[in-house]
Amino acid sequence: MNLSSLPELDRRLTQVAIENMLEKYRIFKTVTFEAKEAGTTYSYTERFHGPTHTVTDQTAAIAAHNVDVPAARRAYCAAIDSVVERLDSREQQLVRERYMKKDELYDYTIYNHVFDPPVSKDTYVKIRSKAFYKMALALTDLGMLSLEALLKKGRE
Repeated sequence: MNLSSLPELDRRLTQVAIENMLEKYRIFKTVTFEAKEAGTTYSYTERFHGPTHTVTDQTAAIAAHNVDVPAARRAYCAAIDSVVERLDSREQQLVRERYMKKDELYDYTIYNHVFDPPVSKDTYVKIRSKAFYKMALALTDLGMLSLEALLKKGRE
């Protein structure tokens, strides 16, 4: 791929990929993390012809999980937030209102009632497509998205 030109992405594949990432963002923001707890009752585990010298540390594994998973969720949300902050103001407004809020709004609500002045459906689709294109490139730079899967077929 030539670095001087921007890649041509499949609009539909890009939209699906970015919407899936924003849905994951919304889930991380709205669903609380349930911390695991160690069980205190151990049961006998029969081992057939296997190594019996292995030792597991359930408490350490649970403690690592309880620290690593929330940290990964926060890092994911922070990365999405930073990508959205770099968009133009109308693109930011569209992405935040439509995809990042707890309450899910429909496209027609956004372009008729949120945008001031209201825009047509075609203009809304253009704004969304440009925002998703920019987000796809930025998320690729962060290593969160594979650009090869989004390239238009027929171009090498």
